[in-house]
Amino acid sequence: MTIVTGKAEARPGLQPGGSGMLRQVWQHRADYAYVLPAIVVMLVVIAYPIYYTIELSFFNTPPGLQLRDKIFVGFNNYTAILTSEVFWQVTFNTLIWTIGSTLISFVLGFAAALALHRDFLGRGVLRAILIIPWVISAVAASYIWKWIYHSDFGIIGAVLVELGWADRPPNFIDSVSTVLPSLIVVNIWREFPFAMIMMTAGLQTVPEQLLRAAKVDGANAWQRFWHVTFPHLRNVSTVTILLLAVANFNSFIIPWIMTGGGPSNASHIWITHIYELAFGRQRWGVASAYSVLLFIILMTLGYFYVRALSGNERKDGGA
Repeated sequence: MTIVTGKAEARPGLQPGGSGMLRQVWQHRADYAYVLPAIVVMLVVIAYPIYYTIELSFFNTPPGLQLRDKIFVGFNNYTAILTSEVFWQVTFNTLIWTIGSTLISFVLGFAAALALHRDFLGRGVLRAILIIPWVISAVAASYIWKWIYHSDFGIIGAVLVELGWADRPPNFIDSVSTVLPSLIVVNIWREFPFAMIMMTAGLQTVPEQLLRAAKVDGANAWQRFWHVTFPHLRNVSTVTILLLAVANFNSFIIPWIMTGGGPSNASHIWITHIYELAFGRQRWGVASAYSVLLFIILMTLGYFYVRALSGNERKDGGA
């Protein structure tokens, strides 16, 4: 006698019942055919370089040796990096560069957004002027500021001497003590318009009814800002700060064009140091190990960025 059960036997491979994600992928398998070319391109131009960089970080690649004859050294490149004085100097420079540029750019951009939030004559023109540093090419801006800082022909030094505030033009980018702050000033000048645009967009979402109600209740301007405006801008502030931090941590053009990492490594940050190791000294293994560490840091920042975006979506969906 054959017993027929009401539940048909599932054919393995056709209806995976394990992970919910795998089940959804299988159910929409036909849809993935449309994005398959893009996935293949991403694997070729993104996944393979990442894999090869990680692999290369475990090999020694002397300048006189062909890359195919590289020597396996295990974790020696990472050990050499972490025990190098230059690594800690470059890391300190990178932290100062990233934190200083990010926070000051955000504060200036936020202040500019608040100042331009009210209607007044010429507001559109002023906004357009303030956006100019952001739309200028970073290469062009670097060369312009390099001449502005020039110790012999720079306009800042000439003005200081003319006003009697200095006996001779300062060496802004030729001095170990002033080069990094000088580069940070240039980076802030380029980046604060981005923060201004982001915060201006965020200010448009603050309910006017709450501001009017707070004013009727007797709240002054600071109290309205702190208890009404700022809580509505926390999410956009987090996203803006994370985007600025990622951009600054991965910044290359301004420090490399203006100083090349000098003098005495005083303006070297991670990305410029990696470039010099790889293309200047042909130390591909050490440069790859640096790149892997940088990749881990940027992925960590990217994780917090995605979490911030996900938090915004959940908040909007539950509103």
